[in-house]
Amino acid sequence: MDLAFLHPLYEHPGPWASVYVDLSVHAEDTAHQRHLTAEAMARDLRGQGADEATCDAVRDAVEELRHSSEPHGRALFARAGRVVLDPSLARPPQGGSWAEWAPLPRVSPLLDLEGEDTVCVVAYLDRKGADFELRSSVAREDAGSVTGRQWPLHRTSTGEWSERHFQLRVENTWEHNAAEIADALAVCQEETKADLLILVGEERERHAVRDRLPQRLHDRVTEAPHGAGSRLLDADVEAARAAHERARADAELERFLAGRAPDADGRVVAAEGVPALVEAAREHRIDELLIRPDGPDNHREVWIGEDPDQLAVRRTELSILGEQHSWPARADDALIRSAVATAAPAISVATASEARRGDAPVGGLGALLRWS
Repeated sequence: MDLAFLHPLYEHPGPWASVYVDLSVHAEDTAHQRHLTAEAMARDLRGQGADEATCDAVRDAVEELRHSSEPHGRALFARAGRVVLDPSLARPPQGGSWAEWAPLPRVSPLLDLEGEDTVCVVAYLDRKGADFELRSSVAREDAGSVTGRQWPLHRTSTGEWSERHFQLRVENTWEHNAAEIADALAVCQEETKADLLILVGEERERHAVRDRLPQRLHDRVTEAPHGAGSRLLDADVEAARAAHERARADAELERFLAGRAPDADGRVVAAEGVPALVEAAREHRIDELLIRPDGPDNHREVWIGEDPDQLAVRRTELSILGEQHSWPARADDALIRSAVATAAPAISVATASEARRGDAPVGGLGALLRWS
């Protein structure tokens, strides 16, 4: 997950209100229930010591979601009476809506709730052309279309020379159209930066287009077993998105596990455990942060200063480093702050397959390291 969008959260000091709002329930009394949620979130923050202006800002922001049709939820990050960031979520927050007041914004849940939201182009194919639809977990929109040659498109059933010649022309039309669709789909992927291409149509059409896609896209394409009119197509798309996310988590976890052993130069490129990660963060050596949501180290207390690279396992360490002001914070959120400052991505390995995941990284926090 690219963390660049979190930069506004670290341009000002805390404390911060972090609120995760569940918008997945839609019923007759939804507006009233969300009004109650708005009041409850403000009340919870007030009970944790939040200032009145920030409580009011959060309450007003949740109130504005009373009639929202968003399918999953929204995260709100506020301080000093203002909501600074409010990303939509790709999944509902576990356990319903909740709020927290802390020195750092509580961003680590975003890795699962907003993070690896696979964006895909669904290509609806036929012999004449294709329509493209861009989908994420929260939206779908038209992404263009392509029309190939319109004639001849259908075979005949006789065996005369003229008819065989006609059938050859039909084959040429199909091949031409498949190439046109593949070219347009490649351009669509490049423009939208889609993670995945899903082909919908008859088997022959899917294979023809797939075979003509550029090599660089071969690991991004999959085929839906059901057609455009099937009730099961949406399930096919979601299954393909989930499989893509699982494969990506597996690949990053495999890199991490391999990085535990020294490379040819004797360097270990994987670190785990809070002390090792804190040291790597201070030295700007985190290349990618890996988080297992159920890990016990995630909520382990570390100490932070005003700058992202001012963090330590013990408060006295910051004093030795010359930091005059320090606050306790969760290890996962402190490390994410450091990752944002050094443009390092982060990934949750919760979606990795069980065989890959095990108990890695140990404690729930790990990193692939950069070396000069």
